[in-house]
Amino acid sequence: MTTDLVIPLLLPLLAWPAARLVAPGLPPRAASWLLTGACLVLAAGSTAALALLAFAGLSLLPAVADLGSWSPQAFRAESGIDVPASIAGGVALAVLTALLARTIVRYVRWARRLSRELDEHGRDGVVLLPGDEAVAFAVPGRGGRIAVSSGMLAALTPHERSALLAHERAHLASRHHFFLMALTLSSALNPLLRPLCSAASFALERWADETAAHRIGDRTVVAHAVAKAALAGRPHHGFALAATGGPVPRRVSALLNPSTGPHGLLPVVLLSAVVIGIAGLSAQTALDSAADLHDGIEIAQADSR
Repeated sequence: MTTDLVIPLLLPLLAWPAARLVAPGLPPRAASWLLTGACLVLAAGSTAALALLAFAGLSLLPAVADLGSWSPQAFRAESGIDVPASIAGGVALAVLTALLARTIVRYVRWARRLSRELDEHGRDGVVLLPGDEAVAFAVPGRGGRIAVSSGMLAALTPHERSALLAHERAHLASRHHFFLMALTLSSALNPLLRPLCSAASFALERWADETAAHRIGDRTVVAHAVAKAALAGRPHHGFALAATGGPVPRRVSALLNPSTGPHGLLPVVLLSAVVIGIAGLSAQTALDSAADLHDGIEIAQADSR
């Protein structure tokens, strides 16, 4: 059982290269759903694997075994539990749980602080922030708000301002903050998922870029707005969705060269199936291990009678 539980922990290392190949060939919306879903499933699988490892180790303790009325010796012999691996799994689970809790606390504090700051300048729609620093981002709550600074507006032409606002509105309209939160929690639960989550975050920005290009009707204007916003401002750190997020040169290139794709349809479909298969394997392995653990407990309970 211990060997099987290692699989969900390491599968993100295989999912990342496949996702990196498949994402450029998919429409950004499809890539966002595929990669975010894969991150969630892989995070759940790895967390379940650690929980099962920790529980298997705890089940060998006499006090725990007495509560469940099973024989620790019979359970260990039946399940093939590796005690050092169980201890390591328990420690890792505790650390990752603490990191998850810290991430949630940081998000709550950030959201409250940002809400108070934005309320000072406006409560609905587009909030104009004073100052020369170039800032633009979208945040959920109260129907969604877009914060843009005077410095950012000064750096753009009127058409580019419209493109920037269309990008931020696309984030809000498509509920991208839910995707971003799912990715943030997934990477907290399994740090090996960070490259895959970064690819999903990039797909979200591309999704907003394409939506803005469709609304504005000029891909070049959107590309110029994204490039100039990134040059004028600085990368946004936090939980908000910003037009300057992700690898900006790749976003600009995709806007200016929409027809250039590294893959044909068949390779993209096959690679997408690989990503889905890896996520499914992670979930299935965790479920099978849980079933094996349950069977081992039942046998140990029968042996203790």
